[in-house]
This record gives sequence, C-alpha cells and structure tokens, in this order.
Amino acid sequence: MIESQVLVGVRELKKSFPITRGILIQRQVGAVRAVDGISFDIYKGETLGLVGESGCGKTTAGRTILHLYQPTEGRVIFDGADLTVMKPANLRRLRQRMQMIFQDPYASLNPRMTISRIISEPIRVHALAPPEAYVEKVMGLLRLVQLNPKFVNRYPHEFSGGQRQRIGIARALASNPDFIVCDEPISALDVSIQAQVVNLLEELQDQLGLTYLFIAHELSMVRHICDRVAVMYLGVIVELGMRDDLYDSPRHPYTQALLSAVPIPDPGKTRRRRRIILTGDVPSPVDPPSGCRFHPRCPIAQPHCREVIPDWREIQPGHWVSCHEAR
Repeated sequence: MIESQVLVGVRELKKSFPITRGILIQRQVGAVRAVDGISFDIYKGETLGLVGESGCGKTTAGRTILHLYQPTEGRVIFDGADLTVMKPANLRRLRQRMQMIFQDPYASLNPRMTISRIISEPIRVHALAPPEAYVEKVMGLLRLVQLNPKFVNRYPHEFSGGQRQRIGIARALASNPDFIVCDEPISALDVSIQAQVVNLLEELQDQLGLTYLFIAHELSMVRHICDRVAVMYLGVIVELGMRDDLYDSPRHPYTQALLSAVPIPDPGKTRRRRRIILTGDVPSPVDPPSGCRFHPRCPIAQPHCREVIPDWREIQPGHWVSCHEAR
C-alpha cells in the first residue's frame, strides 16, 4: 500500500561522464549525458519500477540516487535531507538506510571472502553490533532470505546464481535499510529462479516495511511487483503512472511500443494486438536529438517535436507524460 509520505525525492537529476583525449595532457572533448534531468518521488512503502531499453540510463540513475556516482546537477532528497549538499560524514551515517542489490550475483560478491564476512561488512562499517555478535546476525539474515544458516563459512563459488543473489539481498538488509535500489536483480538468473527471488523481495517488503526502486527491462515482472512505473528513454523519463493505468492505457508512443512487445499468454489477444515496430537506432547520449528525444523514431512525430522539448505534464491524476501529442 502506497503511503502519502515521500521517502525519496529526485529533482532535475543529471549525471554526465566526460570524454577525454590526450596522453600526457588530457582534455575533455565531450560528455556522455547518461541521466539528463529526471524528476520523480518515491513514496514510503511502495515499489517504483524504472524500465527502458538497455543503455537508457536506468542503472546510472539508481547509482546516482544513492550517490555511488556523484551527481553532475540536481538534487536527491532522502527523508527530508538533501544528499547533494550533505557533508561526507553525515552522508556516511545516512547510507545505512539506503542500500543496493546489484544485477550480477557472480561479480558483486568478493570470491576471497566467506559469506559471513560479506554479509557482516555493513554491520562492521556502521558499527551496528559488537564483533562477537556478527556470526549470529549473519545466520539470522540467512534465515531471513531462506538460506541455510550453516552456510556462513562457505565461499561464493560454492553457490548457485539464485543463492548468490539471496546472499546479496542479505547483505543489503544487514544495515536495516529503509530504501533499496534493486538493479535488475533477476535478469542474470534462470527463469525458474526469477519468480522465487521476486516473491522473496515482496515478502521482505511486507515484513520489514521496505521501499524499492526496481530497475528492470522485464515488463511482465515489473507489472507483478511494482505499484507505479516510470519509463526512461535516452536519459530522460517520458512517462510515469500507476501500474495498471500505464499498462492498460499508455500515452507515450515509446511506452506503447514497449508494451506491444510484451508476450501475452492468449493467442487470440496476441493476434488482435497491433505490434508497433520502431525504426532506426537509439541516438547516442553524447549528442542527443534536439526537441523531443524520441522524435527520430516516433511514428506520430510532428515538425514541432524536432525543435521544442515537451513539457512534463499530468494528463490525469497521477499519470505524467512528456509528449506533445499525448492526450
């Protein structure tokens, strides 16, 4: 259930990565505008889905919100505190309330460390328990993510992908967070394991009162787990709304094209559905198009779409879109 209290507020957030040339003296010749002015709120207790094509800036947005990447511009407000102007010592204290579950369960766990050390790292860093209590804390977290607590002295290579992702979830929970960025937490897992991990995340949310930013490109799973959904294209958010409103009545042409590709387990509906095939390639974030970012591939683009940036407007309560032609 979504509460009215805003836990995370993102305001005109931008993140660019410089492009440099030179060997002895490097000079900047451009920038990759990975995230280019996004704004939204995440309410306490909800799951906000962030979807889009690979390379649209979803992961960069999640990491910048957590300040794993320093924002180029904009603000991130967490529970009333502006992270972008916070002193490092204060930010460090607040970090225990914000965690991340990484996409690759094989690369995100240190192969030289036991599971006990991996999961207890946040407890040690934030001094949440005395050293003699670490093992008991870790065993409790393993039970919470439905793993055998006797696994504490094993190493990551002794586990399957699904078990490793559960270990990553346990590590994220070790600091008792309020907000977790789930960066495509199921995309590297077998289909048979994906539903188990998603169900675990939902159970933990109900049990611990967690708030999620769920980054994904699997639209069927996003509809299952998320309360609201934001659609991202080339560094900007083009549509945001309640899950069922957005899936049943998408207003942006890009959202319509994405949803037309989602498989439907009904041959009759599949035959009747109009498939939208986008032409061309995604432009480079180094030199994005003028006006509406989507206009080079948009099937309903008008001349003014090439020149004028569309307003971010609310076309019905809770449903926002950035498109000149959306009604």
